[in-house]
Amino acid sequence: MLLAAMLVFWMQPGFALCEAGFTRSKNAANILMKNFVDFMFGSLLFFFFGFGLMFGSDILGGFIGMPNWGDLSFYKGDLPVEGFLIFETVFCATSATIVSGAMAERTKFSMYLVYSAFISLIIYPIEGHWTWGGGWLCNDAADSFMMCTFGDVFHDFAGSAIVHSVGGVLALIGAIALGPRLGKYSKDGKNRAIPGHNLTLAALGVFILWLGWFGFNPGSQLAASGEVNRIAISHVFLTTNLAAVAGGVATMFVTWLKYGKPSLSLTLNGILAGLVGITAGCDLVSPIGAVIIGLICGTILVFAIEFIDHKLHIDDPVGASSVHGVCGILGTLLTGLLSTSNGAFYGHGFGFFAAECFGILVIDLWAAVCGFILFYGIKKLHGLRVEARIEEEGLDIYEHGESCYN
Repeated sequence: MLLAAMLVFWMQPGFALCEAGFTRSKNAANILMKNFVDFMFGSLLFFFFGFGLMFGSDILGGFIGMPNWGDLSFYKGDLPVEGFLIFETVFCATSATIVSGAMAERTKFSMYLVYSAFISLIIYPIEGHWTWGGGWLCNDAADSFMMCTFGDVFHDFAGSAIVHSVGGVLALIGAIALGPRLGKYSKDGKNRAIPGHNLTLAALGVFILWLGWFGFNPGSQLAASGEVNRIAISHVFLTTNLAAVAGGVATMFVTWLKYGKPSLSLTLNGILAGLVGITAGCDLVSPIGAVIIGLICGTILVFAIEFIDHKLHIDDPVGASSVHGVCGILGTLLTGLLSTSNGAFYGHGFGFFAAECFGILVIDLWAAVCGFILFYGIKKLHGLRVEARIEEEGLDIYEHGESCYN
């Protein structure tokens, strides 16, 4: 569990390098600073309050757990409480980090602190309680709402919905609230590409994220002793990797056919799309099912990024809303179809698929409503966006007084 926590923590520099590489050099220090802040603030807030909301005893009908202020004595699980806390902390930080990429290059750093803290304190722990914390979406008692309605409970093994789709939905709403970067769209509505400054950094970031995912998914087994756990972890390792490579291959060929050349930047996102998609059902789908999920997510990703950018005119510099939002939702739904134990395509009916549909709908509606209140509230009260002059000259010097490059 602790080794897995280290690997998931290693995803923080992966996100940092990926986001920095996909954006301009004048904002690199700002990107890096925000990734540090996500983990620093997230760790403290999750320790003092979020962990209790997520894993405490049910209150308010399973809506939240029992809050706490740094007192972990409420925890009655089988795992060492300090180890489980740090494992869940790194997941919480990941959810907040996803949002930063979509809102890059034009967000006030002070306001970033506010919404990053709110995600770690309220949004993630509450929907996390509904699922991993034993709340109502995963209550398998015979008389529970999910069992009476669908005959099954919502399943998300490592966070396609709970972590990634929530981060993607928040990223999309944050990008809408901010508006596009200066010069992104012409007066007649045409899209103008704003290339990132260093694809080498972005590629290294994706390799690091890929490695970290082997803690994210297999580590969620939370045990390695005994034949059953060893087999389960090995299976999750395999399905995770197969989906990643299938996602990258799909995106490479789709961009090759669509644009005439295989795109490195989109292929990097295609690998992440496969990883995000498999995260919900990596324990339930077969290796072939994992390849199918990766191929679907890697293909849809290209069209999702184009639709959000060119049609909706929502400026998401790193494609976070497509990679994490769209593919997180897709992966969760595909789990309901491709699960070998209770999936619809294996002759088990559509009860589990319906539970997956309902769960992802409820979780992302929660994220959307909270995100709307949060981002538009900040925008109304204090303003989310830096002044035009700061955006043009770069956030590094104005927000932090230093630059990554001289």
